[in-house]
Amino acid sequence: MAKFDYDLIILGGGAAGLVASKVARGFGKSVAVIEKGKLGGECTNFGCVPSKALIRTAKAAHELKHLDTLGLRTDAPISVNTGGVMQHVRSIVEKVYNTHLPASFKALGIDLSFGTPRFTDNHTVVMDGKAVTANKIIIATGSSPLIPVIEGIDKTPYLTNNTVFSLDTLPRSMVVLGGGPIGIELASAFNRLGVETTVVEKFDRILFREDRELSEMLAGKMRGEGLNIITSAKAVKLSADKSQITLTVETQNGQRKDISAQSIFIASGRKPNTDELGLEKAGVRYNSNGIEVDEWLRTAADNIYACGDVTGPYRFSHMAEYQSILACTNAFLPVKRRADYSDAIWSTFTDPELAHAGFTEEEARATHGDEIDVLRFDYSKIDRARTDIEEFGMSKIILDKKGKIIGAHILGMHASEVLHEIQLAKHFNIPFGRIWQAIHLYPSYSDVIRQPSKYHYAAKMGNNPFIKLLKKFMR
Repeated sequence: MAKFDYDLIILGGGAAGLVASKVARGFGKSVAVIEKGKLGGECTNFGCVPSKALIRTAKAAHELKHLDTLGLRTDAPISVNTGGVMQHVRSIVEKVYNTHLPASFKALGIDLSFGTPRFTDNHTVVMDGKAVTANKIIIATGSSPLIPVIEGIDKTPYLTNNTVFSLDTLPRSMVVLGGGPIGIELASAFNRLGVETTVVEKFDRILFREDRELSEMLAGKMRGEGLNIITSAKAVKLSADKSQITLTVETQNGQRKDISAQSIFIASGRKPNTDELGLEKAGVRYNSNGIEVDEWLRTAADNIYACGDVTGPYRFSHMAEYQSILACTNAFLPVKRRADYSDAIWSTFTDPELAHAGFTEEEARATHGDEIDVLRFDYSKIDRARTDIEEFGMSKIILDKKGKIIGAHILGMHASEVLHEIQLAKHFNIPFGRIWQAIHLYPSYSDVIRQPSKYHYAAKMGNNPFIKLLKKFMR
């Protein structure tokens, strides 16, 4: 049997790579991690962490401007100085980064190195002229901003999520190209911080993968706060002078319109980090969507696995962690587990949040026809939302004809937290009509789940033939 330097080499020290390295060490395997940039990857340094810090700061600025809703007032007009915002965001990134410093992995016996690795065969990678070998390899190199092909973009300075958090001061105005989660989260935050912001989206609505009803509700609220959202518009040209950047868009009817701002933020998608890896030498197949894997997350080279953003299909840190555990256990354990995405969940962390599990209403109707129940419950009916002045929003639960949860979507305060009750019920196949039977705290936002569960149960009981007969007898 061939002797290797390591049992496992992991390419990438982001969410997927770091989790996989600890799992493998738990199995007693020798592990090396090679990271091209900084530990923590996209999420810690350029994504989840800085964006949520910015959103929290923007919420505070928004609340200061609306103290009267809480019965408060100031003796003078409030003026918010945003000069320290980006420095604060970077301090949060540093705080999170410090929880997984290189020394902590070395203490676990994980060899860590930094550089650009390249395959020479399916067991060997070379970095800085030195070859290292492993029995198994996991590719977890993540993704990067996808820069669209637009006339003039090569001559125009632009921001991405990799560079926007390096700003020292906020721009006066900004065009955000892309109304997906990254674009809309940052656009809403910058708008609340006083940046005149315009979102340009090529589809007919923002957050097109979300439930249409709720994404349109969210867009309406953001427009009410002054965020300019332009949909069904294709970016065709970029130009710049010393004072501003101009984006030319083309609408559905073929008309062109110029939008000018001090800066432009590109948030039009992600691309897998497969360049420079020499995947062909390892026998790993890939395409523009990422590395091709089977249901066990194994690539075309049977000793190499891939997980996280570099393979998809969901580019979220929690999904990367789920995949990394599967990839590592499948690489070393005799019992293999298939990747199952039926319980994939995510949230867009705007204020309010929009959380997503399972089918949207449109998807449910396409699959099940009209044999579904759609239950809605407004935040305005929740006492806790009333006390917090957070009455905007709604839960939307989608059930099949047997009452099984096939979709859940929540727009409102703490939506990403409240969604987990539905996630547990969905995962463990608990009928939605039973959720209310568990004692829930009062007052809490869980009412957006508990109350529709109770009403659904009552309606179901009302249609029960025995109950109908009993009611008839009682009459």
